[in-house]
Amino acid sequence: MEISILEAGPRPMAKLAITGGGRCNLTNSFEGVENLAEVYPRGSRLMRRALGRFGWRECCRWFEDEGVQLLVQDDHCVFPVSQDAMQIVRTLERRMRKGGVRLMCGSRIDNISRVLDSADAVVLATGGGTAGILEGMPIELVSPVPSLFTLRINDAGLRSLMGTVTENVTLGLAGTRFRAHGTLLLTDWGVSGPATLKLSSYAARELAAGGYKGMLLVNWLGCSEDECRALLRSMASGSGRLIINSHPPRLTERLWRHLVLRAGVREDSRWGELGLKSSARLVNTLISDTYDIIGRARFKEEFVTCGGVSLSEVRPESMESRKLPGLYFAGEILDIDAVTGGFNLQAAWSTAWIAAHSIAEKY
Repeated sequence: MEISILEAGPRPMAKLAITGGGRCNLTNSFEGVENLAEVYPRGSRLMRRALGRFGWRECCRWFEDEGVQLLVQDDHCVFPVSQDAMQIVRTLERRMRKGGVRLMCGSRIDNISRVLDSADAVVLATGGGTAGILEGMPIELVSPVPSLFTLRINDAGLRSLMGTVTENVTLGLAGTRFRAHGTLLLTDWGVSGPATLKLSSYAARELAAGGYKGMLLVNWLGCSEDECRALLRSMASGSGRLIINSHPPRLTERLWRHLVLRAGVREDSRWGELGLKSSARLVNTLISDTYDIIGRARFKEEFVTCGGVSLSEVRPESMESRKLPGLYFAGEILDIDAVTGGFNLQAAWSTAWIAAHSIAEKY
């Protein structure tokens, strides 16, 4: 079997070379993931089947057999020990050469029908936002929109806290059921960090439909109202202390000061002077704070989209088109996308493995 890879760019795997900040977050151990929809907002059903055939362990074994030493971090992300994405690129290039695969860079394809006529099988693995290459063909496409991004916030006080990191924060998009829990990073443009990226993934289409405007809900403590009140009661045991000088361990002094003043509590107020109304405002600020979203920002140099080839068009056991025999799909050209943490690359490895083995068995 002769295999040719047509690459539109000047070099192969350019996006892979920068993933994970140049370290290549190869996959994830999925530890603690109870429901795949938590990490695959779109495509979780197909991914359940795909991971059953080529999951993270099989992925790690494949790369380790090629001499790549891997490390599973405490956050369950898997990286090469070298912390060098180019090691992964070079490994794949070496396997292509060993297998006699012909790599043709600078080869842009505009007509899939012509390629299908000249090959036994064609695999489209062109990445997110590229399904338009199939326009005019009898294949349902889901319009692409950005899926992993940070949020711009219209609040100078919050942006002045840039660099502040808070763990176990719960974010939400007002008027929806979308919620995300995790670490929040405050930046000079708004909010970032895992919690923000998760929310942007879950609510990708809603945010796009609203022009990336809306109301961000912030539960700074990630707890219930009763738990928040209990915490404040324990902090108020020293009734003569200034409220602004005694912050919860989870919050920094600067952030606590911002939230206390935002709740309308005077800077010179003491715990013993905190009335019922002021206490209610402080609780509300801690667990139901709100900020105007005024736009989105890209996440570093990476860019993920939701949308692409509708999964109803694909045979999950082979990744072959239901309508166009011989045409296969792999990776983000499919309407599959995930939160950050190596899940998107694992989707690419899994779907590519299935497509490749299906073609090998057929031809």
